[in-house]
Amino acid sequence: MTVAGLFYTPERHLRAPWRIVLFLVVTLGALLVATTVEGMVVGVAAAAGFRLLLSEWSIPVGYLLAHAVMLRSVERKGWDYVGLHAPAARPSVLGYGAVLGTLAIAVPSLILLSIGQLRSVPAADGSWWVASGLSFANLLPAAFGEELLLRGYIFSVLREAIGWRFTLISTSIVFGLLHVPNPGSDGQSIVLVMLAGFFLGSILLATKSLYAATAAHFAWNWFMAAALHSPVSGLPVISPDYRVIDAGPDWLTGGQWGPEGGLGAALGMFCILIYLHARPLRRMES
Repeated sequence: MTVAGLFYTPERHLRAPWRIVLFLVVTLGALLVATTVEGMVVGVAAAAGFRLLLSEWSIPVGYLLAHAVMLRSVERKGWDYVGLHAPAARPSVLGYGAVLGTLAIAVPSLILLSIGQLRSVPAADGSWWVASGLSFANLLPAAFGEELLLRGYIFSVLREAIGWRFTLISTSIVFGLLHVPNPGSDGQSIVLVMLAGFFLGSILLATKSLYAATAAHFAWNWFMAAALHSPVSGLPVISPDYRVIDAGPDWLTGGQWGPEGGLGAALGMFCILIYLHARPLRRMES
């Protein structure tokens, strides 16, 4: 193989590993621009006497800028390549993703509550609406950012290079490893996050919509934060009036990590995965 062959295919297209490396480099620059602009906006607002709600939107904005650069300059393709085209944002598609994400965590959590393995206990007084609004403002950009990073451009490039199955597995493993620094992480919680990556990637493949995967990701997290007042991936949330704690074994309820780290959540995701791989994804293969 020639030196040029290490970088380019016979069709003179940059090979997948180098496109991913280039994307990561562009992403670093885009994040620098986005966070700088956010800092300037916050500074101007503060000088004018306004206090802005910081919600990490600079992160997904930076990722979107990097996607735009790669799609325009390297791929020469539209937003449909990464599932971010207009039809992918139809209300029915977003609702489908949100329902799948909610059901996967809500049903097992409510069952565990009903049999006493999770328990609601009193907490400091507060406003549910304010707490839920803050959770919405912070969890939405966080979910969108994670989806853009692992199931956006990188997912699409890998899918072309190694097929959707190996892409689904590899990105899910990375998704889990990125959560290792979170409070209370252990082997079981990280494996469950990897399963969540498989779950979200399957929704992306079934719907061809990164927005649907984001809706599922956000709905899952928001249910835990707003309805259960339980930790989200080990991170504490605002808990006005009550909070849901584990009252059973950690392997079942998730312990410090929250319900998403227990067997109940795993079974919830497995049920959705069986449905997705038996129907929408089976049609994709045929």
